[in-house]
Amino acid sequence: MPLTLNEIRKNTKKARETYERAKNEHFALGAFNIDDQATLNAVSLAAKNKNAPVLVEVSQGEVDSMGLDNVRDMVTNFKDAFGIEMYINLDHSPSVDACKAGINAGFEFIHIDISQANHDATEEDIINATREVVEYAKFTGAIVESEPHYFGGSSNLHKEKIDYEEIRKTFSTPENASYFINATGIDTFAAAVGNLHGKYPVPKKLDLDLLKTIRDSIGCHISLHGGSGTPGHYFKSAVEIGVTKININSDMRVAYRTTLEKQLKDNPDEYAVIKLMDKVIKAVSKVVEDKIDMFNSAGKARI
Repeated sequence: MPLTLNEIRKNTKKARETYERAKNEHFALGAFNIDDQATLNAVSLAAKNKNAPVLVEVSQGEVDSMGLDNVRDMVTNFKDAFGIEMYINLDHSPSVDACKAGINAGFEFIHIDISQANHDATEEDIINATREVVEYAKFTGAIVESEPHYFGGSSNLHKEKIDYEEIRKTFSTPENASYFINATGIDTFAAAVGNLHGKYPVPKKLDLDLLKTIRDSIGCHISLHGGSGTPGHYFKSAVEIGVTKININSDMRVAYRTTLEKQLKDNPDEYAVIKLMDKVIKAVSKVVEDKIDMFNSAGKARI
């Protein structure tokens, strides 16, 4: 059942209050991708066990598979059933219209990413689209996130090594971050400081000095995309510096697939796959719980 406008505004108001608490109390909201009801179940279980506020997020592929309104209804139902503090982030939304649809559906967090859909988009294109979403989001109070350039990688298990010389060319700078925020009015700046979408054969390395310089140069929230495969000490330092949102996807997907493959192998005569999902859900939930501890958000939920 769709949320009323008053319910949506109440949710976004609470989300903003929690987001500000994260900034003031030095914890980050984990933003965990869901592919299906099983991953939503896993995130909800972890949030309950850790008494932590969480975001679940879907990008365009998940939206196309599950539907915006279905995701909204599922999250509302799980939030109420588990008694947890949970919000939805529309991740890497590729167009203004897609963002507006997410806002209308009652998503509390919206990430507009024009460059993800069009790598050739100019900074002017990105600014204009982002500004339009920021204005539209005022209708519900949704929290808007963006960045001024394409962010590399993909949410998958990669076999190639990380080419940091290439990645450094897309690092954020304090000057560009400040300019982009002032030009768009966003609530959250997606910083690029060595983070990269996907999971790689070697651990990721974050430039914490650059992150601190950016934090000191801007007033809005900072998110880190591409959190999978990052050593925990980077997260703890990033949270202390002032990052308030960290995205996790590939680590969860690897746990999901490897556990499911083992379950299928160990149970060759079982065709009711739902009966094999308990261990899968627990494996993904363990990943989420570990991240919550790294993000210092355990015990921070307010129901």
